Amino acid sequence: RRWKEALESDELRFFFLVVSGATILITLANLGVYTSVWESLRYAVFQVASIISTTGFATADYVLWPQFSQMILILLMFCGACAGSTGGGMKCARILLLGKAMKSTVKQSLHPRSVNLIRMDGRRVEESTMQGLYGYVMAYGFILVLSFLILSLDRLSLETNMTAVMACLNNIGPGLDLVGPTGNYSVFSALSKFTLMVDMLLGRLEIFPLLIMLSPHTWRKAG
Repeated sequence: RRWKEALESDELRFFFLVVSGATILITLANLGVYTSVWESLRYAVFQVASIISTTGFATADYVLWPQFSQMILILLMFCGACAGSTGGGMKCARILLLGKAMKSTVKQSLHPRSVNLIRMDGRRVEESTMQGLYGYVMAYGFILVLSFLILSLDRLSLETNMTAVMACLNNIGPGLDLVGPTGNYSVFSALSKFTLMVDMLLGRLEIFPLLIMLSPHTWRKAG
């Protein structure tokens, strides 16, 4: 029951900020789609919660929403839930740390002699942790681009291919266009489906643990 202590978490506050901000923006952008503010708010709240928690449910075909609303949902796919949860995505903690690192780099550029420590929940984040984060982001980006290139062989739309990779790598479920809430993944070739299955495993089991498990060095006998 230590609510005050829980609310002091930087990641939790960031999570609430992202959810509330995305809900408000989508509600306002969808006013021309629904008959009232409350109806627009109801659909926005559910879809934001479903996407950021990587639950995969949908109560509306958001492919028909304005592009602004769809772009916010795509950003939520990248963000994902909080660290330690069973949700997919990059996790809010990583996004927040990347933002803090960018802020620290800007300050260091403006004041070269200053000491800018990256802190999380009032504690200093070790350099080894930040190095691991940078490595994760690079691996994430490489897998995303490689998967997208493989899916491009099917000659489907850019929106379909990109959001299919994002939805599988982040364990969202539906994407946009042909893989939207009312579509499915049957349009892809066997190679593309295999690629998306690998993306789902990488997203669910985390990238580095799975890569380590598949590495020959892991199974090579010592000595």
